[in-house]
Amino acid sequence: MPIPYLSIATYALLPALALTVSGLFATVYTLKPKAQSAILHFAAGVIFSVVAVEILPQVVHFRNWLLTLIGFGGGILIMLLIRQFTEGAEHASKNQVRSNALPITFLVVLGVDVVIDGLLLGVGFAAGDKEGKLLAYALGIESVSLGLATATTLTNTGLARRRIIGLLVGIAVLFVGSTVLGATLLHNLSPGGLDIVLSFGLAALLFLVTEELLQEAHLAEEPAWLTATFYMGFLLFLLLGMLA
Repeated sequence: MPIPYLSIATYALLPALALTVSGLFATVYTLKPKAQSAILHFAAGVIFSVVAVEILPQVVHFRNWLLTLIGFGGGILIMLLIRQFTEGAEHASKNQVRSNALPITFLVVLGVDVVIDGLLLGVGFAAGDKEGKLLAYALGIESVSLGLATATTLTNTGLARRRIIGLLVGIAVLFVGSTVLGATLLHNLSPGGLDIVLSFGLAALLFLVTEELLQEAHLAEEPAWLTATFYMGFLLFLLLGMLA
């Protein structure tokens, strides 16, 4: 059965546009610190839910501890190496009030997140048209919070608005491309290969949540409602995952 590339690309545009538009909004309107923290908490909750609802069950289903260890261990190792090599540059940039230095670790892990989301959407359409559409809607909601969080983080580094817009567009294109790639390659990938890919993505997304988004989100004073936004994001994607 031929792969419906046009339909897949059309639905992939929904999360891509959601990420871009929400990111553009955050570059035009400066959000207050509590609003920024709420967005980052919400995005972390949604991504953590993606891990728990979509990725982790598939990895457990393969029941191949060795391949899971290779994929997950490799993902953590690569993320830590990226952090190690970019930590010095990022610390130097934080000592300046306004800096044009790119937060490389954040962007790399974000790129992995977007690629994994795109691959999951491609696999979702390979599983069925209904599953793919529902996952596209769910990822669209995730992309809104992720776009706001990305633009907020990049704005705080002092990057020029045009550079931020260029990065947002690039991330959106990466998502669409990885969706088409997922529908093409992962549809015929062996279970072992898919296990390694998903385990790697599992580690990278956990790293994004715990080491990037939540650290950026914490304020000196954090009211209960602000912490609750993490669980709201988790619950939202959990319910959408149940509908799929």
